[in-house]
Amino acid sequence: MAKVQAEVREAFKGKKRVEESDVQALKYLKLVIKETFRLHPPIPLLPRACRDECKVHGYTIPLKSKVMVNIWAMGRDPEYWHQPETFQPERFENSSIEFLGNNFEYIPFGAGRRICPGMNFGLANVELPLAQLLYHFDWKMPKGMSPDDIDMTEAEGIAVSRRNGLFLVPTIYSASN
Repeated sequence: MAKVQAEVREAFKGKKRVEESDVQALKYLKLVIKETFRLHPPIPLLPRACRDECKVHGYTIPLKSKVMVNIWAMGRDPEYWHQPETFQPERFENSSIEFLGNNFEYIPFGAGRRICPGMNFGLANVELPLAQLLYHFDWKMPKGMSPDDIDMTEAEGIAVSRRNGLFLVPTIYSASN
């Protein structure tokens, strides 16, 4: 978190507010968000229907069969991702992989004609608030807790959520601190 927070604070040094137009300059913040969506896609399973009968790994999938695309597993596939369980935003640094669904190993918002129509709205509702939280606050673990104590287990459901809440202690940051 220190690296992304340093980027945000350097980019907006002296400003009272972070504006939506300012977020475009935050390259590392965007990498952090991409990596977060790789490991924790908003919707882990995408329902689809087969338009044609096809074979997948020797199994026949009949016409109009309902199938689920497991985006959660795709984001953790060692065939496509080096150390897939490691949070490593830099993996996207020199990569052409984007949210648009053109790279089928990374489709947190789906792909093709069925890509999420709210993708840009959703990203804006992550980028700006996250930049503001990182700019205006320092974050610490509650007393007696270490990063190893954080349980990142996800709850089952249509959308991804954590099984247990994450509690952090915010302290107002002032550039003069």
